[in-house]
Amino acid sequence: MDEKRCPDCGVGMSEGTLIGSPNRETVQLRTDEAAGGVLGTLGVKEALSIDSWACPECGLVRLYADAE
Repeated sequence: MDEKRCPDCGVGMSEGTLIGSPNRETVQLRTDEAAGGVLGTLGVKEALSIDSWACPECGLVRLYADAE
């Protein structure tokens, strides 16, 4: 992913990792869209990975869904 710049400070943001519940290694965004393939026909919803970025100056955190 391209480097993100803070809209408030204009400095480069640092990529990080969100820490979710203890039994999940990553945080995901669940959408109302059906997942692809057989799982989608069974009613399973799409889950997108989340990329997180934080500004080292002002602390702004931005989350971006990996929309492949």
